[in-house]
Amino acid sequence: MQYVQLNDGNKIPTVGFGVFQIENDGPTYDAVKYALKVGYRHIDTAAAYFNESDVGRAVKNSGIEREEIFVTSKLWLQDHGYEAAKKAVDVSLQKLGLDYMDLYLIHQPYGDVLGAWQALEEAKHAGKIKSIGVSNMSPKIYSELVPQFSTLPAVNQVECNPTFQQKELRYLMDKDGVKLEAWYPLGHGDKKLLENPAISAMAKKYGKNAGQIILRFEVQEGFIILPKSTNPERIAGNINIFDFELTSDEINTIRAMDTGKGSHNPDAPGVGDNLLRNYKIHD
Repeated sequence: MQYVQLNDGNKIPTVGFGVFQIENDGPTYDAVKYALKVGYRHIDTAAAYFNESDVGRAVKNSGIEREEIFVTSKLWLQDHGYEAAKKAVDVSLQKLGLDYMDLYLIHQPYGDVLGAWQALEEAKHAGKIKSIGVSNMSPKIYSELVPQFSTLPAVNQVECNPTFQQKELRYLMDKDGVKLEAWYPLGHGDKKLLENPAISAMAKKYGKNAGQIILRFEVQEGFIILPKSTNPERIAGNINIFDFELTSDEINTIRAMDTGKGSHNPDAPGVGDNLLRNYKIHD
């Protein structure tokens, strides 16, 4: 496994295992347990995924030292604001059954983000969280909010893949040493992307599948990637990307696939209100 150093001095595994939309009470536990068995050391969950408890159990029962596993969770916007965020940190720790989280993110950048960020900074100072970061911040939102933070986020977790490479956002983040974490790194299983002739040719050349070529491209571009699957073969395959390297010409070929458009627009009117109204994680 390769690691990336964050701007706070901590290190994060380059490939993580995402558990979005995997059910709790068994399926998440089994998937995470298997992912850890085949070499993953980075698990990405969230309060809004409703499966923190399965993640925590799998980490505890893995037989791997806690310090070797990087665990991320996220604050849902229902708990934005200083006091609510303080409580939410403790709730996530309780559900995970862990003494600390390696990374904790503001999941959606709406509402009282500044109050929530203060709570995360204090939790980090208290040792409850090792690193803190944000998620779903567009260039516009990043430019508005991050300059108001007392400390820089370690990461910004956003949609990113060959057809949406976040070039403007990466330019802003690079200046601050903030790392990009990519959700939907395979384009949400985009058939057109996975069957792209150029990617297929690279897959044939290296004896890999299209997904592995895409993930390798993203790693070489400096992204922290979070592929998700419940299929054991794909779970193992998604981490088997460190025994080859794309050439500069191949990298440029995939760079040229960027459309600048993703499936989610954080700047769209009413996104935060709609999420808060339609997606509650507690009463």
